[in-house]
Amino acid sequence: MSEIKTDNGSKENTETPVDTVAAKLETSSIANKSQDEEDKEEKASADASLLKKLLRSRLEEDNSAIEIERQNPDSPLYSCKKFEDLNLKQELLQGLYAMGFTKPSKIQETALPAILNDPPQNLIAQSQSGTGKTAAFSLAMLSRIDTNLNYPQALCLAPTLELATQITDVVKKMGQHMKNLNIASAIRGNRMPRNIELREQVVIGTPGTAFDWSCSRVNVLSLKKLKIFVLDEADVMIDQQGHQDICIRIVKGLPRDCQVLLFSATYKNPVIEFAKKIVQNPMIIRLKRSQEALSYIKQFYVRCESFETKYRSLTNIFGLLTVGQSIIFCQTRKTARDLVVRLTEDGVPCELLSGELEVTQRAACIQRFREGKCKMLVTTNVTARGIDVDDVNLVINFDLPLNENMPDYETYLHRIGRTGRFGKSGVAINFVDTNTMHILDKIAQHFGKPIEKLDATDPEQIEKISQ
Repeated sequence: MSEIKTDNGSKENTETPVDTVAAKLETSSIANKSQDEEDKEEKASADASLLKKLLRSRLEEDNSAIEIERQNPDSPLYSCKKFEDLNLKQELLQGLYAMGFTKPSKIQETALPAILNDPPQNLIAQSQSGTGKTAAFSLAMLSRIDTNLNYPQALCLAPTLELATQITDVVKKMGQHMKNLNIASAIRGNRMPRNIELREQVVIGTPGTAFDWSCSRVNVLSLKKLKIFVLDEADVMIDQQGHQDICIRIVKGLPRDCQVLLFSATYKNPVIEFAKKIVQNPMIIRLKRSQEALSYIKQFYVRCESFETKYRSLTNIFGLLTVGQSIIFCQTRKTARDLVVRLTEDGVPCELLSGELEVTQRAACIQRFREGKCKMLVTTNVTARGIDVDDVNLVINFDLPLNENMPDYETYLHRIGRTGRFGKSGVAINFVDTNTMHILDKIAQHFGKPIEKLDATDPEQIEKISQ
């Protein structure tokens, strides 16, 4: 099995004393930007997805109910409880076993029988990170190709080079027992000679490079014989105008009988409507809005009218509560930096995780947190989605999540969902002031769960919340 790719070195942060921390943060190029600019986490969702793939140590079963929409509601709907029921090639079963898969996850139970069926079924599927969606579409690609034929038969696109590399790793592991399997990486830095067509059966890459290879000047990737086209992180991809246009042009070049699969952790309604335009007659799998996670989380709020009162409340809480590990969410990078500097000055061990770090640095930081080497993580929304750390029993919203001065319900749910995971109890505390109290009221009303007032100066109240 061969692969065309480029190697990227990784960087890792080391612990620094307070003066070095302050110096690094103050001299950061990010610090010279306006606050409006630094608040824009343009790659946040794509980078967060990469972090999840880098750090995922196991499948996380999603207890959300699934909604299925089909073009023909009367057609039979199948599910599978065992991979052995899918009539897979033996070498693919061996690959699944080698990767530690013993039975299909919920998304795989529903999606695999449909996408592995003949004739091929197009699919739009929503599934949270860690539930096996990458394995599902990797299995679909490897099931569709013929390794005796030396031309591209499967194309998979992801928003970033790093995500494409992670998918490539999954496909390589799953296909490790397939003879003559070759994979090409259509990523930045892989320069291809003009007009020499690829002989790899699977092509995985980013939209820009794939477009250059197929529809633009290089002309090495023929779309004419593709059997399956996969769009991963579809909400990120088609929410960006450049990627959106490229996806449309690539889809227009696909054979009429090419199977199209879109997978994503989240779908907003405008995005799913766009997806329907580029995927013909799809089966749609969506997750019903589920608040099951909130059942395990006690929610509180503390009135704080300034950074100083927030900081005092924070230190009071940590001084009285027995906390395994905690995540503190800030709305801006500046607030996160200021908080880390202040905590470090006061001798409180913590780490900063924000979008100004390279993805590999963030992965190293989260790995230290997961291993328990770091107990307190101060972050922006970069870790709000899907990072699984078992021992987090406290989440603090130093700032409420906002979207154009309105409550960001989805981000709030993902933030506090970092605690109360896997059926364990957790605590979420929100710091609010006069200007944001109405935001908190809307959040409580939206989720139908009470958020109780907490006096951070009252030791008895603080001690009770962990009981």
